Amino acid sequence: MGKRKDLSEFDKGQIVMARRLGQSISKTAALVGCSQSAVPYIQLESDEPWVEGDEYTVTCIAPDAKPPAEITMFRDGEELTETDSFTMSGSQDKLSNTHAEVIIRARSSDDARRLTCRAKNPASPRALETGMTMRVYFPPQAPVIIGLENEEVKAGSFLRVVCMSYGGNPLATLHWIKNGEVLSTSWEVDVVSHRSSSVLKMEVKPEDNHAVLQCESVNQVSRSPMSLTRTLTVMFEPAEVTLLGSFEAVEGQEINLSCYTSSSNPPVHIRWWLGFKELNRTNVTISEGDNGGMMTMSNLTYKVSREDNGLPLTCEAFNKGTRFSSVRSEDLIVYYPPQKVWLDAPPPNVFLHAGKTLRLVCFSSGGNPTGQLVWLKNNKVVPTASKQVSSERGVSRDLLFTLQPSDNLATYRCDSSNTAKKVISAQTKLRVLFPAVSVKIVAKQKELRKGQTLDLDCLAGSSNPTANISWSLGPMMLKGVNQAPKKAEFGGMSRTSKLSLTLDSHHWKKRITCQAFSNVLSEGVNNFYSLNVLFPPEFSDDQPDEVQVIEDETATLPVKVLANPDEITCEWIFQGEKLVKERDPRYHFDDWTLEIVNVSRRDGGDYIIECSNAEGKNRTKLKLDVQYSPTVHMKSDPVSVNLGDTADLLCVADANPITSSMFSWKWMGEEEVDDLGEQSEDEGTGLLTIYEVTRDRAGFYQCTADNGIAPPGSVEGQLIVRFAPELQKGPQWKKVASRGDGSNDANVVCQAQGVPRVHFTWAKNGFPLDLGNPRYEEKTVLTGTVHTSVLTVINVSAALDYAIFTCTAHNSMGEDSLDIQLLSTNHPDPPSDLKLLRVNHNSVTLEWMPGFDGGLTQNFRVRYQWAGSVSFMYVDVFPPTATVYTVTGLNPSTAYNFSVNALNTMGESSYADNNKILTVTTADAEEADDGVSPADKDPALAEDTRSISQETKSEEQRSTSSSSTRYASRELINASAQRTLLIDSSSEPDSNVYESYGRQESPHYYYSPALYTHLEGPEDHDGRHGTSPLAHDYEEVTGWGTYQDLQGYSLLPPAAHSDPRALSTYHEGRVYGKADVDVAAGVYDSMLYRRRRDTDLPFELRGELV
Repeated sequence: MGKRKDLSEFDKGQIVMARRLGQSISKTAALVGCSQSAVPYIQLESDEPWVEGDEYTVTCIAPDAKPPAEITMFRDGEELTETDSFTMSGSQDKLSNTHAEVIIRARSSDDARRLTCRAKNPASPRALETGMTMRVYFPPQAPVIIGLENEEVKAGSFLRVVCMSYGGNPLATLHWIKNGEVLSTSWEVDVVSHRSSSVLKMEVKPEDNHAVLQCESVNQVSRSPMSLTRTLTVMFEPAEVTLLGSFEAVEGQEINLSCYTSSSNPPVHIRWWLGFKELNRTNVTISEGDNGGMMTMSNLTYKVSREDNGLPLTCEAFNKGTRFSSVRSEDLIVYYPPQKVWLDAPPPNVFLHAGKTLRLVCFSSGGNPTGQLVWLKNNKVVPTASKQVSSERGVSRDLLFTLQPSDNLATYRCDSSNTAKKVISAQTKLRVLFPAVSVKIVAKQKELRKGQTLDLDCLAGSSNPTANISWSLGPMMLKGVNQAPKKAEFGGMSRTSKLSLTLDSHHWKKRITCQAFSNVLSEGVNNFYSLNVLFPPEFSDDQPDEVQVIEDETATLPVKVLANPDEITCEWIFQGEKLVKERDPRYHFDDWTLEIVNVSRRDGGDYIIECSNAEGKNRTKLKLDVQYSPTVHMKSDPVSVNLGDTADLLCVADANPITSSMFSWKWMGEEEVDDLGEQSEDEGTGLLTIYEVTRDRAGFYQCTADNGIAPPGSVEGQLIVRFAPELQKGPQWKKVASRGDGSNDANVVCQAQGVPRVHFTWAKNGFPLDLGNPRYEEKTVLTGTVHTSVLTVINVSAALDYAIFTCTAHNSMGEDSLDIQLLSTNHPDPPSDLKLLRVNHNSVTLEWMPGFDGGLTQNFRVRYQWAGSVSFMYVDVFPPTATVYTVTGLNPSTAYNFSVNALNTMGESSYADNNKILTVTTADAEEADDGVSPADKDPALAEDTRSISQETKSEEQRSTSSSSTRYASRELINASAQRTLLIDSSSEPDSNVYESYGRQESPHYYYSPALYTHLEGPEDHDGRHGTSPLAHDYEEVTGWGTYQDLQGYSLLPPAAHSDPRALSTYHEGRVYGKADVDVAAGVYDSMLYRRRRDTDLPFELRGELV
C-alpha cells in the first residue's frame, strides 16, 4: 500500500471497518488490494421532522465499492420492497457508488422507530449497515371537559373545570375560550401519559348565564383546532329592587306607585303592604331582562286618607324556590289644610308715628304640613317678613318694619296655606303720622352772578299733619313766604314757600336749606340748593404771605385762589420779570403752584401772582424765605496764648435763620474736660472764652453751628498754650552709672516739656561742655511737647567722667536745669511708693516704683509675715523687673505686713519707703474673689478710669528695661495736643527726631518715654513712676536717625466677669483690673490710671494736652 499519506479515504474506511469486524490489518490490506467497499449512509430531503400522512424520499448510498454493493432498506425491521437502485462512478477509477431510493408515507406509529440501510459486497463476509430514528409529527385527539357534568350553576360560586387532550406529537396546546374571548392559555403536559391538561377557575357572575365555554386543543401539525363546548345556565337574584312614585298626596287623592326588580333567574314575586295591611289592587308584569333573566314589575293604585299619614308603604320582592327576599319602603305623607289664623296688631284708630318700628305677628294652627304664612300689604307680598317659627300650638311669623308714609291707611294681611292649597287669612288697617315725604327747591335763574337777586320756591310733599316751612343759609335763618296747604298722597297735605336773596362771592358753594317741620312729630325734612355764584378770582384767606424753604430743597409757592368759573390763568412775576419754565429749568408749574427745584438763597424775595378768569382778574404778593444750614469758619486760627492768660476763640457762621443758642463747642482731645469755658454768641458769631489757660487746654476745639437745618456746620480751631520748659527731676533722672574702665559708654538723659520748641545745653561740673569733643555725642528727639536730649559719654573713664553733668532746657518762655551725676555701678536704691492695688480672701496685689538700679539689672523681692508667724516669707518677683505683683495662697480674714526691696548683682537695697510696712487684711472667704479696692467703694472714681488690658502683653512689657542705665515712665499724650505742639515747633506729628552731634556708632537701645495719665502718691511728686507692664517700649535706633514712637497700646477694658466689682479696683490713684494670669509664683495684672486736673498733677502730667 505504501505510506499513510498514500492511502485514499476509501482505504482508510476499509481499515477502520476491518478493525471493527476484528480482522487483522494485514488481511484488510490484502482485501483492499482485490476488492473495496465503504460504510453506507442515508440522505434525507430535509432535517425537519416528518408529518403524518406526508411522503418523503429516503436515499441510501454505499460509496466506492468494487464490485458495486447491494442495498436493502428496512422500516422498523420490515423490509421495504419498493426500492429503486442505481450505480454511479466512485471517487476513483473502477469504484462505484450504489444509490437506493424509497418513498415513505409517514405514519404516527413511525415516530421514534428505526429506518435501516444495509449494504452487502461480495468481497466482505458481513453486510454493512447504517440507520436513523424517524421523527413524525401528528395531531392530538379531541379534548374532553371534566367538572361540568351539571351545566346549571349559581352566581357567586367558583367554578373549576379541567380540559384534557391525549396523544399528538408534540403534545397539544390547550386554550379556554368564553363567548369567543380567550380566558386561559396555560396548560400542563404529561409526557409519560401522552396528554395535555388545562385547569380553568372562574367566579360565576350573572352575565355568565348562557355563556359558551370552549376548550381547544392544537399542535404544530393540526389542520384545524379540535374543540369541545359547554353552555352555562346561571341562577342569579335581582341586583336591585326599585320603588317609584310619589309618596305625598292631599287627602282623598289616589296615588300610583310602581315596584320593579332588575333581571333575575328565575323571576321573583312582588307584594305590597301599608303598615301591617296588604294591598291587593296591583298589576304584575314579567319581561325579559339582562343576562337571559326575567324582570318583574308591580303597579299599585291607592286612595289616601288623613289616617294614612306617616304609615310605611312597603314593596316586597321574593322567590320561595331560592329563598330570596328584599323590601323597599317609604313613609306615606298625607296633606290637609290649616285650621285657624289670627293677628297680634295695634287696635284700630290708634295713630302711629312714621319712622317707628312696628311688629305684627301672625299665628296659624293645625294642618299637615303646618301652614306657610305670607304677609301682604295692600294685596302685595311683603318680602321683608322674618322667618317662620314653629311651636307645639302651630306656627307664627313676625313682620318687623319701620313705618313709612305709605303705611297710612294701608291694609296688612296674613295668609296661611300649605300643600293642601286651601288659604285662610286675617288682616288689619294702620293709621300713621308722617313728616313731608319730599322737599324740592326750584330756582328761577339759570346763572348766578355776584350782585344778582336769587328767587327760590320750596315745595314740601305730603305730610300728616301739615308741615311748616323754614329757610336757612348755613347757621343764618332766612325769611320766606308760605303758601296755603293742599291735599296730597297717602292721605296727607303738601305746602309751598318762596324766598329772595342778593348774591355775593362768599355765597359760592354755600347751601340754602329749606326745611319742612312737623310740630306734632318734632321732626323735619330738608333739602338744599347749592349756590354756583360766578365771580372773578379772589385769593383765599389761606393764601400765605411768606413761604420758608431750606436751601437745595424744592420750594413750593402755592396759589390758593377762588374763582367761578375755575378756568383760571395765573402768571408769576419775580423782580419785574414773568417766570416761565424756559427761563430756568428749575421752575415747575402745577395748577399754577410754582415749584423751584434746588432752591438757592438767590431765589429769596417777593413774588407776585396775578390770576384771571372770564369774570375778571386779581393779584397778590408772596415772600420766599430761603433758609440754609450754617457755614462756619474761625475768625483766627490758630490762637496762641501764654500759660495763665485768657483765650478767646471766635467762630463766625453764615446761616439763615440766625437762632439763639445756635453755637456749641466741643473739646477734640481724648480726655474729658469738666469745664470747657464760657460760651457766648452775638448774632452770627460764637465765642468760647477760656480763663487762666492751663497746658492741658491746648489742642483743637470744634465749633458747631446748628440752626435746625441739617447739616450743622462745624470747624476746628487750634489753641496753642506757650509755657517755659520743665525738666523731669525724679531720682531716676539724677543718676547714671557706668563701670568707668573705658570699655563702656554712658547715656545721660535729660527730658523736658515746653512750647515753643525747647533747646538743650550741657555743662560738666559747672563748665559748658564742648560737644565738638569726640568723647561726647548729643542727640535730641521730639515727641509732642516732650523734648529729650541724650548725651552719650564715650568710653567712660572714672577719673575723667565721674562728674556732675548739668542739663539746661530753654525756649522763649524761660528755662530750667537739672544736675545729673555720673558715677560707678553699685547696689540699687530702695523702691518707693509701695501701694495696695487689690485684695481678696486669698491674695494681695501690690505696686511700687523702682529706685535707681545702680547701673545694673535689678530684681525685686516681696517680704511678708502675719501675726504668729515664726519668720518672714519671701517671694521673688517674676518677671524679675515687674513692679506689680500678686501674692497668692493667703488665708482669709488675716492681717499681713508687706514690704519690698531691690537686688542686683552687687547687692540689695533696703526696704521701700525707709523700711515702711504695708499692713493689709484679706477679705472673708464668703466674699467674691473679685477683690476689694477704693474703686469698689467709690463708683464715680471707677467710672473715671480707663483700663489697659494686660492679657496679650509679653513679659518684656511687664518689666522695666534691663539693658539701659536710665529709667523712664511712658505717659499718654493727647493726639491733638501733640499735633499742636509739633506744628508750633515745626516738627511732624507722630515722629521723634534726634539731633546728632559728634560721631555715630553702632546701634544703641533707647527707651522713648511718653506720658500715660496716672496719679502720684503724696509722698513723692517729683519721683519717677515705675511703669506698668503696658508702659514699656524698646526701639532699636541705628545711626541715631528718625525715631518712630510706638504708641499703639490697647486701651480696651479687661475681660468682663460676673461680678461688676471685678471690673476695676482702685488704690492711691491706681486702678487694677481683674484679668489674672498665673505665672510661676505670682499673678500679674494690668493697671488703670486716673487723671487729676491742673496743679494737682505731678510734673509728668502737667502740661499734658487732652
